[in-house]
Amino acid sequence: MTTKVSGLDFSKLTLLDALDLAVLIEEEAMDRYRELAEQLEVHNTHAAAKFFRFMERNEAKHREALLTQRTARFADAPRHVRREMIFDIEAPEYDEARTFMSLRAALEVSMRSETKAREFFESALAQISDSEVRTLFAELRDEEIEHQGLVQKELDKVGSGAPGDPEDYADEPVSH
Repeated sequence: MTTKVSGLDFSKLTLLDALDLAVLIEEEAMDRYRELAEQLEVHNTHAAAKFFRFMERNEAKHREALLTQRTARFADAPRHVRREMIFDIEAPEYDEARTFMSLRAALEVSMRSETKAREFFESALAQISDSEVRTLFAELRDEEIEHQGLVQKELDKVGSGAPGDPEDYADEPVSH
């Protein structure tokens, strides 16, 4: 597995740590979708920004559901997994936003993110021995597969692409 998590031995991962990791993965994705939406809103790229806001809300819902599960099971037990231990497990890449990004391009960003999250959980499952953690990670992997299907349906609705090339709208360099 490409190292996107540092300081955790998946073969010794506890359910508490697995839930905390899952919460942080959703939190990171939520924050990144917010950042991308803000960039696109500044550039009046409304359809893509609106979709990223939708994804931000979805990641927030998943985060809250995982937090609820964690709290019900472990109350306020201390966290051992920290945000700085993960990087880009589900979050879109920082450089994904484009000034004139189409809705289709935003959907493709989301599809890549859902795919890499599914791949992360699949890869991690091979290293996990605890049955409760395996069950959780299998559920999380299955959710990512479901999300891929939902994004694919939206991609199918949008069609093969937006009219024109976004580069047609880019400002040309000018001399001073």
